[in-house]
Amino acid sequence: MDVDAIEHLRQTHAAWRLLAADHAAVVLAFCDALFVRPNRRGMPAAELVAALDGFLADLRERHGPDHYPKPARQYLDDWAGPERGFLRKYYPASGAEAAFDLTPATEKALEWVKSLLPPPFVGTESRLLALFDLLRDLSIGGEADPHARIADLERRRDEIEREIERVRSGQSGPMDATRIRERYAQIEEGARRLLGDFRQVEENFRRLDAHTRERIALSTQQKGAPLDALFGETDHIRQSDQGKSFDAFWAFLMSGTRQDELHAWLNSIHALPTVRTMIGDDHERAESVRRFPVALLEAGEQAHQTVARLVEQLRRYLDEQAHLENRRIVDLARAIESHAVKLKASAPTVATFATIDALVPEIDVPMGRVLYKPARRPTIDTGAIAE
Repeated sequence: MDVDAIEHLRQTHAAWRLLAADHAAVVLAFCDALFVRPNRRGMPAAELVAALDGFLADLRERHGPDHYPKPARQYLDDWAGPERGFLRKYYPASGAEAAFDLTPATEKALEWVKSLLPPPFVGTESRLLALFDLLRDLSIGGEADPHARIADLERRRDEIEREIERVRSGQSGPMDATRIRERYAQIEEGARRLLGDFRQVEENFRRLDAHTRERIALSTQQKGAPLDALFGETDHIRQSDQGKSFDAFWAFLMSGTRQDELHAWLNSIHALPTVRTMIGDDHERAESVRRFPVALLEAGEQAHQTVARLVEQLRRYLDEQAHLENRRIVDLARAIESHAVKLKASAPTVATFATIDALVPEIDVPMGRVLYKPARRPTIDTGAIAE
């Protein structure tokens, strides 16, 4: 990144504006407590105003009544304004009351602030093993030679058989407490980041919808041309890396067998003594990991509902555009009819009251002209003619 790109981000990115704001700590703490930790997506305005009122009242008791003097609703409207973009204010289809949700920029700012906190320990082993697994999957999975893939599968089979023998003989025991804590912390971090990615997915779809509306509104072509471009763009998105990855993720998650496996693994993990000691009385922390499959389904369903809602809005928008075009044609026809009715009582008396240039237009196609042909100059012999 060069200086100009960083300066552009500093001036335009909402996450940078939030971190540079004077009340950044209040926004981040409130959004983390209301949206991120409980994995809440969308909250009615009245409920959020009541929660912010209590949050600000607690701050005023500790820091004085002059701190944050504005009403809670005014703060929410300011945070959701286009010049800040900390929250997204929208009107859901289920009711007339406005609702608020986090923006991807606020979630990025929260992740960065949380990364500044010193972790209990840095889990290097689990990350190295995850990196090795990715390298092996990419190296073998991308191999075109079937013999190399079969050799890797046979090697892994032999390793599993040797591990089974070590377990049977008592030589291989369970993980120690350090490894369990390290992997549980990695599970928490991965789950939190994966759930946060869905807000960015929804934001990408909303940007596509806005871009498509602008193209249709500014297009001077027939309605079929922007529609062809729209459907082509939609197919391109579905065939892109992000679209394929999301479809594969959703198919994996919608499998009943995979869901049963996830729930069984999470229940067995939380039954481990080390994990129970690690969590302690923090039931919210344990519940956030235990409900991870359900949270993924809710987040994915929210993304699908957003796409369906945008498609429905776009369809209504195109129907309205077609209705306006048809209405214009009807208005012109009615104007002609009303003008004819007015002339009915006073018909023209002259023989010629209206003229047209021709019955059909004369079309002169430049490429239809014949090639130039020079004039032929005959040679005439004026000599004497013999008998």
